Amino acid sequence: MSQSPQSRPRLDVRGAVDLSALNRPATPPPGTPGGLPKPGPYVVDVDEASFGDLVRRSTQHPVVVLLWATWSELSMQVATLLGSLSDEDAGRWLLARVDAEANPQIAQAFQAQSVPTVVAVLGGQPIPLFQGAPSREQVRQVLDQLVAAAQANGVTGTAQPAEAVDDEPAEPEEPPLPPLHQAAYDALTNDDLAGARAAYEQALLENPRDAMARAGLAQVGLLERTADLDGRAAREAAADAPRDVDAQLAVADLDLLGGQVDDAFARLIDLVRVTAGDERERVRLRLVDLFEVIGGEDPRVVTARRALASALY
Repeated sequence: MSQSPQSRPRLDVRGAVDLSALNRPATPPPGTPGGLPKPGPYVVDVDEASFGDLVRRSTQHPVVVLLWATWSELSMQVATLLGSLSDEDAGRWLLARVDAEANPQIAQAFQAQSVPTVVAVLGGQPIPLFQGAPSREQVRQVLDQLVAAAQANGVTGTAQPAEAVDDEPAEPEEPPLPPLHQAAYDALTNDDLAGARAAYEQALLENPRDAMARAGLAQVGLLERTADLDGRAAREAAADAPRDVDAQLAVADLDLLGGQVDDAFARLIDLVRVTAGDERERVRLRLVDLFEVIGGEDPRVVTARRALASALY
């Protein structure tokens, strides 16, 4: 089947991060810290061994596939949103969650270059839906269009809920987020960057050593700075003016958002070497901010910190 691009709303892909530059540990079990939410009755976790069954199910009802990664906070937000919508729709479609790093062949089959990526499978055929974390209203519209397309193509079955196993031991519940962190999480889920910023800033006022709030604030800043940025124009401006601090900062943000982490760091470290005074300090502060986005223990950050120190002194 085919679907006209005009029939699908334009979705915001902010927060999609390139998969190729990342290497993370094994997937935590659902419902545990660092893992996805515990699956509901219309949610399954799929790997390469069970992928064939997923495709077969798509001949009976639509399947929505979420490609996610453990390090991606936006993946967790999208998983929570889709899980909630799957409960609402009660079998009109099945949510299949795939760890893209643990199952690279599936990610490759869907030509996924970033996470979170959401695609549908209908009658065995893939249909791209969106990347990043669009609003609930946008996702609802896309899912309604998918169900309508399925019915138009004779795919009218419903997914059956997973059977509960009474003697299955209860999995430990993930500890709740602190109230301000939960408020920031909810704001990001609703594409409310200002609300997320306010919550993280309040958390830091109450506890200046709150590393999670500091990292969250850095991530919000990156999303704010790139929200309305014209990528092509920004890159052209940076190429034309290699020492223009604003132009180089903008491209570094774009590189980091696209997963080109080493490129972003190298660009700004080179800029530190050719600037002085207030301009050099602006570049240094942006690097420190981007280090927070990636995480201080990431080896790329450790290497870049050493390079920054060398460039400064």
